Amino acid sequence: MAFSTSRISCKAGCSAAAAVPFLVRIGTPCTSRGVINAVPAAVAPLASTGLGSSLNSSRRAGSRVAGAKPSFVAAAKAAGTYDYDLIIIGCGVGGHGAAMHAVEQGMKVAVIEGHDVGGTCVNRGCVPSKALLAASGRVREFKEEQHLKSMGIQVGSVTFDRQGIADHATDLVKTVQGNLKRSLEAIGVDILVGSGKFTGPHTVKYSLPGRVDVGGTVTAKDIIIATGSVPFVPPGIPIDGKTVFTSDHALKLEWLPNWIAIIGSGYIGLEFSDVYTALGCEVTFIEAMDNIMPGFDKEIARTAERLLIKGRKIDYQTGVIATKVTPGVPGVKPVLIELTDFKTKKVIDTMEVDAVMVATGRAPYTNGLNLSAINSAVDRRGFVPVSDKMEVLDKDGKVVPNVYCIGDANGKYMLAHAASAQGISAIENMLGRPNVLNHLSVPAACFTHPEVSFVGMTEEKAQEVAKEQGFPLGISKTSFKANSKALAEKEGDGMAKMMYRKDTGEILGVHIIGLHAADLIHEASNAIATKQTVDDIKFNVHAHPTLSEVLDELFKSAHVEKAPAKVPASAKA
Repeated sequence: MAFSTSRISCKAGCSAAAAVPFLVRIGTPCTSRGVINAVPAAVAPLASTGLGSSLNSSRRAGSRVAGAKPSFVAAAKAAGTYDYDLIIIGCGVGGHGAAMHAVEQGMKVAVIEGHDVGGTCVNRGCVPSKALLAASGRVREFKEEQHLKSMGIQVGSVTFDRQGIADHATDLVKTVQGNLKRSLEAIGVDILVGSGKFTGPHTVKYSLPGRVDVGGTVTAKDIIIATGSVPFVPPGIPIDGKTVFTSDHALKLEWLPNWIAIIGSGYIGLEFSDVYTALGCEVTFIEAMDNIMPGFDKEIARTAERLLIKGRKIDYQTGVIATKVTPGVPGVKPVLIELTDFKTKKVIDTMEVDAVMVATGRAPYTNGLNLSAINSAVDRRGFVPVSDKMEVLDKDGKVVPNVYCIGDANGKYMLAHAASAQGISAIENMLGRPNVLNHLSVPAACFTHPEVSFVGMTEEKAQEVAKEQGFPLGISKTSFKANSKALAEKEGDGMAKMMYRKDTGEILGVHIIGLHAADLIHEASNAIATKQTVDDIKFNVHAHPTLSEVLDELFKSAHVEKAPAKVPASAKA
């Protein structure tokens, strides 16, 4: 699962460094986009962030700072007109990626953050959850005696320290968060602390509740909204943070319930079921849809049910919703759950469990932006409406000049790396280089054991599109059981499948479940992004023996049946 962009209630800026104790200010006020004035000539080496490609630009930007800015960068209206070329409201992975790319393009940038640099992904999502999955995954591996014995390995009893595992996640968050902050400081990005709102075009006012010493107004030629999201909690479910909680609380791993109900069976719920069962808990999924894992390709979901649910201490109830939850007391009083049929809306059962985790998705964090000041408003679900170029739309559906929105706040694709890609796209567009991100090329992953990943359409969606557009659909499949590296690891369970147009070779979607599926998906996602066809990628060479050969087999088993070229009538004569 990849959590989404950021939980940020951050939105603001300031006009003078001296007035803000928490302001990290490097460089001088913006005078134009054509002059370097943000960073001293000597820049400290950037720390590795561990957040992947969304942060790779930090190195490029760091090497660029001391040189001349690109000549293609448009100048601001007039020297001193704005405090910055760009203000980014929110500093999750999306805001960070946008800031990095903007500086590389020669822009003077400030980010406004009211909580933690890194947003949800780094502080309450992708990063700490991977730490829990890594540690609990080792526990699961060492407990699987038959698997180890098949490789000649014998282990004694396996124990673990719950607090030690929790500390591993906390320490990782601190490390990555610090690296993120330092990477921005090193290239001259100003970090402004506070919550902000629009007061008009090009202008953001900020403040912190209860702090009279923090506040001010900043201006910029362009503004990006990157305020992220928060866990969505359905009505009737009070969160006490102890026996009824969201992923934000679960990541602290304060205790291990004997029996926990997880409401929702998407990425978040699946990953935590992996953690909890590895550490000895029993899990029950409560899913409103008729099938478990409703967002997955159906064939992949069936395989995932076999590998991730059956054989573990997990059961599930589908077609029901938790209409009422009464918190309990850890180890003393159970949590009561009222279950209602999703279709008939009638109460059908009551459950008693030790704890309930709510994993029903995420909601945009867009309250308080005062979008009316720029003649815009959120939609009925709270998302900021945008064009395909990430431009914010006004109440009449027209583009609001110089204002963009990326990440969870716009609802296009609620994943951290999607937010970063959208941020880079927004920068390109504001600099006059039209760019539209193909969201069907953005990969997603669920970091269970084994992992699940995909990019593009499911088989069901591809069939629907093929029928509507009248093209032949091709489907190729392969198994991990035929892969030498997977067999060497005794991890042959898993499969990969690809949907493609048989007439053109266009890749429509790729889905993988198996060992390191999250790492394998990128060859397919990059092929879609660069518009490579099946005939293009089947000539790629893969090292042997590696798991990448799973995709090699997948590509080579696809066959394109191009229509024969029409012979001109004159040639026939």
